[in-house]
Amino acid sequence: MYEEKIQLLIDGTFRDGSEGKSQPLLNPATGEQIATVPHASPTDLDQALAAAERAFAAWKAETAITRYKIMMKAADLIDQRLETIARVLTMENGKPLAESRGEVAFSAEATRWYAEEGKRVYGRIVPGRVVGQRQMVLKEPVGVVVAFAAWNFPASNVIRKVAGAVAAGCSIILKTAEETPGTAVAFARCFQDAGLPNGVLNLVFGVPDEVSRHLIGSPIPKKVSLTGSTTVGKLLQKLAADTLKRTTMELGGHAPVLVFADADVDQAVATLAAAKFRNAGQVCTSPTRFFVHDSLADTFAKGMAAKASALKLGNGLDADTQMGPMIAPRRCDAIQSLVDDAVDKGADLLTGGHRLNAPGNFFAPTVLNNVPADARIMSEEPFGPVAAITRFSTFDEVISRANALPYGLASFVFTRDGGTARNAELALNAGMVGVNHTMISTPETPFGGVNESGFGSESGIEGLEAFLRTKFVSELFA
Repeated sequence: MYEEKIQLLIDGTFRDGSEGKSQPLLNPATGEQIATVPHASPTDLDQALAAAERAFAAWKAETAITRYKIMMKAADLIDQRLETIARVLTMENGKPLAESRGEVAFSAEATRWYAEEGKRVYGRIVPGRVVGQRQMVLKEPVGVVVAFAAWNFPASNVIRKVAGAVAAGCSIILKTAEETPGTAVAFARCFQDAGLPNGVLNLVFGVPDEVSRHLIGSPIPKKVSLTGSTTVGKLLQKLAADTLKRTTMELGGHAPVLVFADADVDQAVATLAAAKFRNAGQVCTSPTRFFVHDSLADTFAKGMAAKASALKLGNGLDADTQMGPMIAPRRCDAIQSLVDDAVDKGADLLTGGHRLNAPGNFFAPTVLNNVPADARIMSEEPFGPVAAITRFSTFDEVISRANALPYGLASFVFTRDGGTARNAELALNAGMVGVNHTMISTPETPFGGVNESGFGSESGIEGLEAFLRTKFVSELFA
């Protein structure tokens, strides 16, 4: 049973949209409707903007200790409700329950980290040039934030924005994906129950283009934060430019994996298979382009195919499920098109390559070997359970191929040689690089990309600074 009533949160009140518009929420594992998602009307959005503006003045003036105490209570409530929230997340997103539990636990941890770091927003004193002068650099919250979160990580995508903004002293209007609204509602209830003042956190749903244009077009918000596709990021960046809003853009990726000749191939296969098929490959940092040295290529490909074919697909609520469904039928169609194109151009299909003939949006874990450079999957982010493997011979060659795309979110390197690792770390155009592992997202470390994967960071002190602005004060007393 889906255990969350989906409602808007505006000025401390959970309610439906004023015009009665809504859309069904479907379980991607079964195709069944599990809830109804209300849409915010223009009037509702204006009320959220006014509430956030009012709340910001008071929340900005609160002490960091007060904000810390409320956030720590919210984190405790997330932990107490973890099992219920995780089940909601699995039912709306499809990922296995074990993954959902981990994501909700991460969210509680991130809330605590931001709460703690919010107490350490330090300015500095700069020595004056004349007697009696005091020069101060102050950090203050940027203002009202509008944030947009993607469906692939309904908990962590949301909490990075909410916890970062709240810890900095900002108020926030969050529009999360209509495919996965319940997790955000559950988190909002935790913050409200923890004593967050009305209007500091507002939650809305609706037609994405209509909501984003209305909110970003208002002069009230001063900051836009997005987790989404590169296409959407470019659109929101243009909208934000009209009022010169600051932006953080965490956009698409197409992560290269460099497996060098001296890599531990068994360790690489085990690590990368787990990362590739996590959340059915619907991960912006998912390894997608596998460049494997000639000497290891066949062994690596066979190992990946064995791992993929052994995965148990099913409803994420089932205890033995290892991979869940795609979020929607359109994603299965997109993956099928990429696989067919690669095979038509000469790639070897080692396993998978088809949608399952069963209820829900299931696509078989797929491994392609010897994928040619002109296959679409080598330049278009698949965002699905497909590993595209190709070969390389030299360091310079693989770096050139890895950097050939405009994206630059994550990259991964597997080698036992420290010199090779350091050279690759410096040469790769990416905001994050993992060497011999793929765990590159923690509350205390910056998460973000470069080039068409966006700019700015979430998490880490950089994530908090994204919600702050700098003020310089110079005093002179005789």
